Amino acid sequence: MKVGKICERRPVTVGAEVALTAAARVMREKHIGYLVVVAPGLSSDQVKPVGVLTDRDIVVTVVAKETDARALTAGDIMNMQPVTVSESDSIEEALQVMRRMGVRRVPVVGGAGELAGVLSLDDVIDALAAEIANVAGAIRNERQIEGVLRP
Repeated sequence: MKVGKICERRPVTVGAEVALTAAARVMREKHIGYLVVVAPGLSSDQVKPVGVLTDRDIVVTVVAKETDARALTAGDIMNMQPVTVSESDSIEEALQVMRRMGVRRVPVVGGAGELAGVLSLDDVIDALAAEIANVAGAIRNERQIEGVLRP
């Protein structure tokens, strides 16, 4: 199965110039802890990921160091040059990248490097659970069919 089939296709994004407090408000309003920081692309609907910002980044880099969050932008503390996966990558390839980098989420890009979505471990678990349910259903149906055909 390909990453593009299971990733979240409506990722929440901010520009690098956005105030850090505004980015934190977006996280709170959307009930998320991960934003893709983007730069404009060739067209208004096409953006490229230039970084990622997590709630943990804010806590560890700003709050724990007692830095004034009002003086910072998302670009000041984002993780630059985020590792990405292609929407045509397999889930296995994406998991290898995520494991190697020690991340739970990655931006998903299209062929031109444009942001296509975000893949999270939750997405992968949901996909795997659906596959396991299909296997269980096949076993259950086999038993039922055999019970009807060979009473």
